[in-house]
Formats: sequence, C-alpha cells, structure tokens
Amino acid sequence: MSVNLLTSLQECKKNSMPDQQDNIFMARAIQLAKRGCYTTDPNPRVGCVLVRSGVIIAEGWHAWAGQGHAEIEALAKTNDAFASTAYITLEPCSHHGQTPPCCDALIKAGVERVVTAMQDPNPQVAGTGLARLRAAGVKVECGVQEEDARALNPGFIKRMETGLPYVTSKIAMSLDGRTAMASGESKWITSTAARDDVHRMRAASSAILTGINTVLTDDPRLNARLNEDADVLQPVRIVLDSTLKMPVTAKMVELPGSCFVLTCVSNSAKQQQLERAGFQVFQLPAGVDGRINLHEVLCFLGNQNINEVLIEAGAVLNGALLENNLVDQWVLYMAPTIFGDEGQGLFRLPRLRTMADKK
Repeated sequence: MSVNLLTSLQECKKNSMPDQQDNIFMARAIQLAKRGCYTTDPNPRVGCVLVRSGVIIAEGWHAWAGQGHAEIEALAKTNDAFASTAYITLEPCSHHGQTPPCCDALIKAGVERVVTAMQDPNPQVAGTGLARLRAAGVKVECGVQEEDARALNPGFIKRMETGLPYVTSKIAMSLDGRTAMASGESKWITSTAARDDVHRMRAASSAILTGINTVLTDDPRLNARLNEDADVLQPVRIVLDSTLKMPVTAKMVELPGSCFVLTCVSNSAKQQQLERAGFQVFQLPAGVDGRINLHEVLCFLGNQNINEVLIEAGAVLNGALLENNLVDQWVLYMAPTIFGDEGQGLFRLPRLRTMADKK
C-alpha cells in the first residue's frame, strides 16, 4: 500500500470533531443524495455541495446510473469552483466506469478542500480517490456525519463489502400476530397510510422478492405505485419457485420492469413458456430440503448488482429466511384487529419445539 493511500485511509478513520459549518453543509449534501432514492440503482445515492467563503455556489446529486455523479452535476452548475470546498456524502470515484473519475474533475476545477462523509466501499475506489486528491494538493477530510451517510446506501455498502444484498422483510399482522385468516384471506390488514409507506419501500428497493405460494394465492403486481410526478426505477420482481409452478398469465409480467423466476428444477418446456411470456428464468442449486437454496439466491442477486431486496412473502419463506439468519431488517405493520387462533402466523418454524430452540 502506498504512503499516500495509507495516509488517506488513516484520515478517513480519524472521525475528528468537524466544525459547525462542515456539519451544516454535509447535512445539505445528504438531503440532496436522498433525491436519488428511487432511481440510482445499482449505483449509490450521493449528494455534493460546493461552498466558497461560507456560501453555497453549486449543488448536485446522482440521479440515474450512467448519468453524471453528484460532483459532476454540481461542477456543471458553476463556472468557477476555484478555491471552493466540496462536501460529498461518499468518496469521489477514481476509476473509469460509465463516467470519468470524479476526483480528477474536482482537481481540474481547482477545488481547494474536499470533505467526505465516508470512504467508498467499492474495491475499485476504497481510498484511492482520497489519495489522488491529496497527491494533487487538495486538503481532504473524511468521516463527517458518516453514520447518516451510511444510512443512505445500506444495500450498496453491504454488496460491496460482502457480495450480498441488504435484505428487508415487510410483514403486516394483526394484534394477535396473524398475517391472514385461516382461509388465506388477508386484504386488507393495515391502513391506506401503511400501504403507501410500503410503496415507498418498494420504490427504494432494487428488487421485491416473494414465493410461489404468494403468487398462486394473491397474483400480486409487486410494483411501486407512487404519485405520477415521482421518478421511480421499478424494482426487479423476483419469485422463488422451486418446482416451476409459475403461471404465464401472472399480472406482474405485464408491467414495466424485469421479472425473475428462480427455480432449482430443469424443465425446458415450462421455462420456454415463461420466457415467451416475458419472464427471465434462472436455475439455482437446491438445498438439503429440495427447495431452492436461499443463500445461493442472495449470492445470485448480489452478482446481478442488486443492492436492496424487499421480501413480501408468507410464513413459509419468512420462516426459512429467519431460520437461516438471512434478513438484515424486519419491518412489522401491526393493525388493531384480531384474527383468532386459527389465523395464519408470521413464521413457519417446525423445528422450534423447546424454549431452548426459540429465536
């Protein structure tokens, strides 16, 4: 490791107390980054504020993959960034991807100081952007409001660090912990406000994943439905279907965006039918129970550059995910209603038989 890169990494970990001005402008950069919440996949959400003499001279954020990064968008809004300070929620990139390196653009513009919230976990960057800035004589500080910046991109960070997406499971339940009546009827457990919140979660997710039983029972659309003015990159819709029961007439395939069917059986005739209907079918390894291996599913999704997965499923899939400790965050919506002891529960966990087995 070079001396410059080592110094850059050490500076990023200092997390020394920033002054009030740094906090104010970084908070603004985080605000800007949130504007790309529904559109940046598979890239991270990033904001940038250019400041000179305590006054904001330009702002920018990353909106869509393939378009300008936050730094480039901010620089494009001013003719003179010389001797300014750039507040950026993520370390400027130092490699050629779909766009040129942002650190080079900052250097060329004559930016005097760069304050970042966190180092980029992408191995292609990982401190080299900060090192290149320092080598060019730019003052660099890292770690200002890092916790808030990390909260912008839990999926991107986890995928870069582990190869796996960040997994959230959303469950709506009654006061007595039931997700449906004994008959399977479940619409609607919660309120309109709760359902609106779920659509915001969907819009912020890279993918929505469910099991084949949910599809056969409810025929869900699994798309993000926000107001007409909202820019939304529709999440990939994913169905786990171990035995390939997926109906070609499912509603979800008629909507904009991609639909994946993940299976662990080989059935070329059914696969061709699904593909003609618009699905993408992938065969993955089975687990010891003969069903699709859930860890392999997450590895596959990470390789597909999927950052955040929202699970919308029933007790069987949620039970398997819980048993294998594959969910990063559980989101529970509880309605003030009772379904009774014959209603369907949150998790199917047949192996839990004693108090010592409890999760």
